[in-house]
Amino acid sequence: MLIGAIADDFTGATDLATTLRERGMRTAVVIGDLPVEPERLDGLDAVVVALKTRTAPVSTAVAASERAVDRLLGAGAERLYVKYCSTFDSTDEGNIGPVLDAVLRRVDADRTVVVPAFPANGRTVRDGLLYVGDDLLENSSMRHHPLTPMTRSRLRDILGPQTRAAIAEIPLSTVRAGRDALRAVIDGAAPGYLIVDAVTDADLATIAAASAHLRVLSGGAALAAGIDGPADAAPRGLAPVGPGRLVVCGSASRTTRAQIAHADAAGCPLRQVDLDRALDHPQDEISGIVAWVRSLPVEDVPVVYSVAELSDIRAGAADVSAAVEDVLAGVAAELVAGEAVHRIIVAGGETSGAVVQRLGVSLLDIGPQLAPGVCWSGATTSDGRHVALALKSGNFGATDLFTAAWEVLA
Repeated sequence: MLIGAIADDFTGATDLATTLRERGMRTAVVIGDLPVEPERLDGLDAVVVALKTRTAPVSTAVAASERAVDRLLGAGAERLYVKYCSTFDSTDEGNIGPVLDAVLRRVDADRTVVVPAFPANGRTVRDGLLYVGDDLLENSSMRHHPLTPMTRSRLRDILGPQTRAAIAEIPLSTVRAGRDALRAVIDGAAPGYLIVDAVTDADLATIAAASAHLRVLSGGAALAAGIDGPADAAPRGLAPVGPGRLVVCGSASRTTRAQIAHADAAGCPLRQVDLDRALDHPQDEISGIVAWVRSLPVEDVPVVYSVAELSDIRAGAADVSAAVEDVLAGVAAELVAGEAVHRIIVAGGETSGAVVQRLGVSLLDIGPQLAPGVCWSGATTSDGRHVALALKSGNFGATDLFTAAWEVLA
């Protein structure tokens, strides 16, 4: 296995796996600690372990990450990759730093790069500052994230409170000087974390080449685009699935809200989760939504969502988010079990984790790409049903994703 990776949420895992597949690697996503038959991993070049740790307490996130790393090393992984969000979702009490500390200790490494940049999705790093499009991170919609509001843009200022390791910044001029010049700076720096500027895909390719000797990489998924896979790798095909379709959205991001609005304009039936019922009577809310979806023609694309406008976000975001995840996961599971739905798009990392776990999926075979960082994947539920899942970070995908994605499976 060339690459063994851990991702802090499920959409991040499929995001990275999609990139590795595009680079010619036979790739699958393993779900947390769930057992997988050894033969299902035979012949894979990369395995990504999907965790649900982005907003988990430090001790929980570190323990889960250490177990995942041990699993990957035991399976023969030559290099490790710690994948986090391209908007570096975290707080002063966040776990990116502690997880990196733990992974480096596990393989006796003393440094790694920190590269969240994802130019294809508008995330760039200049002078150590993270941008979303033309806006500094702190001025983007991420400032209003209900769980990890990003109020600073300097990556060193976000990571610094989480680790005692030294943190250095490597400017774009060094990256543009080429692979050898960048490697010399990486190797000559004090042990710790090296935040590297990147504005274009070419910058990321240079960083990947200059850090090819490091045992541990860290970054968003786009850094993996500079890692080449075997020339003879043939991707696995996805098992055929039935026609029933569903979109569930737990994300409050601007991109997902635009995708919901586009689906509405295109005539897709929409239903918003009743937050009071989700909090007080979740099974009643699940049953009501399931009955509504079942009442629709099979050719429809029903969209179930929690947030259409920022004003829909409630106080007590963590409790409300957990209740919404529980309802959306319950809806998906009941509809799949009843053979009403076979293809599901899930928007939001935490929601994706809840849906996958409720379905009892242990492994995702990575299929065709829908957009940078978004793909279809094939899965088998705990009761043996085949489903196709597209797990989407809230900020990813074209505006028409909810209406156009199905054509790729035709």
